[in-house]
Amino acid sequence: MEKATLIATLTAPPSRELDGLADADWLEVRADLLGDLDPAPVRRIFAGRLLYTLRSRAEGGAFEGSPERRKRRLLDAARRYDYVDLEMARDLAPEVLRAVPPERRVVSWHGPATPLPGLQAIFRRMAGVDAALYKLVPAATQPGEELPPLLFLKGLERQDVTAFSTGLGGTWTRLVAPRLGAPVVYGAAGDVPGAPGQPTIRQLVRDFGLPALPPVSVLFGIVGNPVSHSLSPRIHNAAYRELGVPALYLPFHTESFGEFWLEVVESGMLEELGLPIRGLSVTAPYKEAALAVAGAESPRAGLIGAANTLVWNQEVWEAEATDPDGIVLPLRERGIPIQGRDAAVIGTGGAGRSAAAGLASAGARVTLVNRGAERGLQAASLLDLPFMPLSELDPSAFDILVNATSVGRGDGEALPFPVDGLRTGAVVIDMVYGDGPTPLLREAEARGAVMVDGREVLLGQAVGQFRMMTGRDLPRELVRRIVGLPS
Repeated sequence: MEKATLIATLTAPPSRELDGLADADWLEVRADLLGDLDPAPVRRIFAGRLLYTLRSRAEGGAFEGSPERRKRRLLDAARRYDYVDLEMARDLAPEVLRAVPPERRVVSWHGPATPLPGLQAIFRRMAGVDAALYKLVPAATQPGEELPPLLFLKGLERQDVTAFSTGLGGTWTRLVAPRLGAPVVYGAAGDVPGAPGQPTIRQLVRDFGLPALPPVSVLFGIVGNPVSHSLSPRIHNAAYRELGVPALYLPFHTESFGEFWLEVVESGMLEELGLPIRGLSVTAPYKEAALAVAGAESPRAGLIGAANTLVWNQEVWEAEATDPDGIVLPLRERGIPIQGRDAAVIGTGGAGRSAAAGLASAGARVTLVNRGAERGLQAASLLDLPFMPLSELDPSAFDILVNATSVGRGDGEALPFPVDGLRTGAVVIDMVYGDGPTPLLREAEARGAVMVDGREVLLGQAVGQFRMMTGRDLPRELVRRIVGLPS
């Protein structure tokens, strides 16, 4: 199986506890952020190759010194580092090229979004200087701008060039590039990325299975704003590896679902790359928009007025809502009765409507709760369920309470509803998730409630998504383990 070379970008002083270094082959020391570190102590905690990078302000970095000062720092780095990054626009002076032989050069260009002919022209100039690696990185600020680097790689068919887009909308191109010949993938060594949209080395390994490059013939992914926190790539990609499915599941961040749909999904460019998108998980705030673009919809998605799943089937995009399963399946697996129970769903967006529909179909007496009355009443009318303003919610009146808002994700934030007075044994479900129980769940459990973690909800809705996308059953015990849930 082919493998990519992982380059960890160091943006903070290194320590022995730095995550991800064991998985990286190179360590890129961002001298524009860190200053000129002595590489000797770094080599004591990192056994791979060291790359010196002095990224200029003009190319997205922090260095603003004079050309002479820049040259002196590069010449000094040439004596102490294995590789030196040379910016095409300012570092290719004869003295620097003599000090950094071709086998130790990374010749780079970072700039604005650039069409394919422009990237090709830039590379023709770069290729006039021999190097171990060439790096072209345009920014992507609008959907579709992230595609030219991938088309460029596809047409180039070389093993010494990497190209991808920066920005949150370009994150996924970093993961597709090695499937098109790019020999390296850059990832943050710690929590601070070296560029917008750069995942950590730990994410590259845990969520996308790098450095291994198993065959990929089709793309799936999650589209939303934001998506960088999502565990869905970890779940789906691990299942693909376990089952031998030749697919890759990607994070598609976008500020405009409509533009993403037109410029990326329907543009035909991914088909040109031989990597068509054939299914999408859809998260906030685009579940209603997902239903609107579909050519066919399930009765459940139509009832809810939102879809969290889009699948290409027989030349038609079909919309489905598997979010209701995310609420119902964890309860059934625990043997928690739903029939005849009083349930409150707080939040009436797509997720809340889905949760309410799932509980109602399982026999619960559901009340919709929302801070804003207008949207809450619209959802209540759509689902034919009663509505209550959040200000009137009495948690003690319910057996099951579902948080379907984004409120309370982090420590110190206000809880989405008060937990004082919860019934002993009441079930509190939080559709928000993190690496562990949310503040809402911790507070509820301390008062005797049964908590259902958002990771369980995510797994419950992923079961149907995975089957629709691949025709296979999700290996649930594997998935529970990798997201930190007990088996």
